[in-house]
Amino acid sequence: MMTRPCDMLPPVRGSLTMGAALKDLVWFRAGGPAEILYRPADADDLASFLAAKPAELRVSVIGVGSNLLVRDGGIPGVVVRLSSAFGKIETDGLRVRAGAAALDGAVARAAADAGIAGLEFLRGVPGTIGGALKMNAGCYGSEVKDVFVEAVAIDEKGNKIRLSSADMDFAYRKAQGARDGLIFIEAMFEGRQDDPASIRARMEELSANREASQPIKSKTGGSTFKNPPGHKAWQLVDQAGCRGLMIGGAQVSEKHTNFLINTGEATAADLEALGEEVRKRVKEKSGVTLEWEIKRVGIA
Repeated sequence: MMTRPCDMLPPVRGSLTMGAALKDLVWFRAGGPAEILYRPADADDLASFLAAKPAELRVSVIGVGSNLLVRDGGIPGVVVRLSSAFGKIETDGLRVRAGAAALDGAVARAAADAGIAGLEFLRGVPGTIGGALKMNAGCYGSEVKDVFVEAVAIDEKGNKIRLSSADMDFAYRKAQGARDGLIFIEAMFEGRQDDPASIRARMEELSANREASQPIKSKTGGSTFKNPPGHKAWQLVDQAGCRGLMIGGAQVSEKHTNFLINTGEATAADLEALGEEVRKRVKEKSGVTLEWEIKRVGIA
């Protein structure tokens, strides 16, 4: 008899859910289930699980799914989603320590309250600190690498490790040194001193600009494609005539053409097919090959 993943699981203090619906946890509101969803009680629980699990058991991690497309067949193995225990935020001088499950916007607000400038851009980045680390998230001219001091992660064998900026090897929209097996649990950032009211004013301006220009109230996955060198992805998509383009229930946003939206009952297949059609048309029109910024995971 074939061994099932659920038969290979070590005991945990957190929760394990078989066949958990992931579409309820990701911004696109589309896609298949997790074979097993694991929410660790704390870092020690997660480390013990990773140390004890069989080597062949596949483990992946998701945050709030703001830049994620889960394919309709779902994700095999164990999907880790960090609990609120990983969402603590502390400030000390000009430094901010944040758990990987902390929302980026909450970290920006905590920094502002402490008079720490430089993290305002996080107010415009959807998602959590774990995802922001993984993809060197940024907007409006700033990115994680600009304020990064160090991160703490747990590796495939349950070891807790610290990563410096050199270890992370940040590049545009990726941390090249953060291999897939690492699960971030916290990070430290450093800003500069400024008046809290001035910081909040900049954050509010950024937030207003984002709401005015992006379909943030739609079921979307954030920026779909990376900006190619010397180009803006949205302009290439627009020039290729893709504004409003639809496949099934998926549509290229009329408001911002680097966003795909689920208009109602779009499948993950609809969304991915639309993205590929956009890439094809942009290549034919401009000769530029767009790269996905949204992470696509699971079985089609």
